[in-house]
Amino acid sequence: MPEFPDRPFPQRIRGLLHYPGWLSSDEQRALAEDVRQIAARAPLFSPITPSGKAMSVRMTSAGRFGWTADGQGYRYAPTHPSGQPWPAIPESVLAIWRAVVPEARAPESCLVNFYGPEARMGLHQDRDERDLSQPVVSISLGDDALFRIGSETRGGPSQSLWLRSGDVLVMGGEARLLHHGIDRIAPGSSMLLRGPGRINLTLRVVS
Repeated sequence: MPEFPDRPFPQRIRGLLHYPGWLSSDEQRALAEDVRQIAARAPLFSPITPSGKAMSVRMTSAGRFGWTADGQGYRYAPTHPSGQPWPAIPESVLAIWRAVVPEARAPESCLVNFYGPEARMGLHQDRDERDLSQPVVSISLGDDALFRIGSETRGGPSQSLWLRSGDVLVMGGEARLLHHGIDRIAPGSSMLLRGPGRINLTLRVVS
């Protein structure tokens, strides 16, 4: 029996699969609480770019690997900057992965990004993973975010899409290496979190 029966079919946008409103309000609240438990064990931190600038997004991770950045560059690491191992990926998150990409290997990293009202994420590719045939799954919680989908080459044409709380996005196949980013969020567009902001969970196979 499927774990998430009677869910909407995805919309294909530039090769990405967008599942709008895929999580119910109750499921969103439960998932937000699971994220709080992750952050309690592995607190949010502000990554530093190799040029020495703090990113506007705060982040943490769960799983075998977590993503980090500092003066040594961007990379996956087996431990939080505090030196502690990352907590396990919650079953609630793994169930979403299994439902939308059942053919994929199990994810090894769940990156947790927190966007405050002024946070942004520039156009980038997810290409630090060893097996690029495996998809990337993104889950949105909280305030709406204006998501920009670019091209595989930097500077190519792009398209914008509003991601709302409960949306799920799959980047795989021809869309796996598209540039993408967050231009802005709409503070106060959701009452899910304990204040303005957006949480994005990004699931990846690393090795």
